[in-house]
Amino acid sequence: MTTLPKTMCAVQMTGHGDTDKLSYRTDIALPSIGAREVLVKVAAAGVNNTDINTRIGWYSKSDDAEDASWSSEALQFPRIQGADVCGYIVAVGEQVDASRVGERVLIEPCLREVNGAELEQAWYFGSECDGGFAEYTKVAACHAYKVNSDYSDAELASFPCSYSTAENLLTRAQVKAGDRVLITGASGGVGSAAIQLAKARGAYVMALTSESKQQKISQLGVDEIVLRSEKLSDAVPANSVDVVIDLVAGDLFPQLLEVLRSKGRYAVSGAIGGAIVELDVRTLYLKDLSFFGGTVIEPEVFGNLIKRIEQQEIAPLVAHTFPLKEIVAAQSKFLEKQFLGKIVLTV
Repeated sequence: MTTLPKTMCAVQMTGHGDTDKLSYRTDIALPSIGAREVLVKVAAAGVNNTDINTRIGWYSKSDDAEDASWSSEALQFPRIQGADVCGYIVAVGEQVDASRVGERVLIEPCLREVNGAELEQAWYFGSECDGGFAEYTKVAACHAYKVNSDYSDAELASFPCSYSTAENLLTRAQVKAGDRVLITGASGGVGSAAIQLAKARGAYVMALTSESKQQKISQLGVDEIVLRSEKLSDAVPANSVDVVIDLVAGDLFPQLLEVLRSKGRYAVSGAIGGAIVELDVRTLYLKDLSFFGGTVIEPEVFGNLIKRIEQQEIAPLVAHTFPLKEIVAAQSKFLEKQFLGKIVLTV
């Protein structure tokens, strides 16, 4: 039986603000688990936009950042962030099968159960509760998915958040074989994941990206590259796209609706180009478009993602790794956006 320490290393976010709100400590108490929970020794944890957006209060629609979380409730500080976790179960609650100890798992970042109770509104791992930027973390057993894979821990940690978000968007938009799918923000974590997952569904994939990244994007198997430097209407005919997977929004939004065909589907889970957009409602109703937001993932999504990982239908894209204590350097590198795939912290 493994003897567990009483304290651990972790990065605590002490409030909303700059990176000075991130504190690496070595004296954090080990999480105590409930009857339906498991304790996971973290091996690797990915860096995401949501970590930074939550820290700076970007999700807030008010001036005081009181609603700067996925659930629009005030966060409790200090908070250990980290939604992307690969690790190993080292202890289980009394209602969890003891044979699960030793399993390598990926943690589903969108939580429906916390502290043994079903939530009315889903939480996000590392936002409404402590996450994986630590040596150990806890989660409901139902959200710890066993994974059998030859990929490394760091490679597996690149999957949970971005790929489940992408798979959820494709699921909600009902992407199927033969669909023409346009993906914006294609070089980011969710965008590059969406390319692979849409191809796995048999879709024709168009990726919107910069000239500097088009060669790397091409290696993901896209059918067509659309350059950001081009006017979208010059590169993509109007009424020719079945589904838009959008991570950008901003000024591009009206053009994305124009390229959608009648009864096209628009799915969004990001707004790095700007959250406030211009919508001509006539385009929406005259083309019978369907809009989908993507935050809370559908129940079947994460299990389907695990299957695709195990069957190697999708590949990890790890651009850089940093030790946990260098989280500020990792987030600084992340914000440069000069890479394809994910940045991962090793623990």
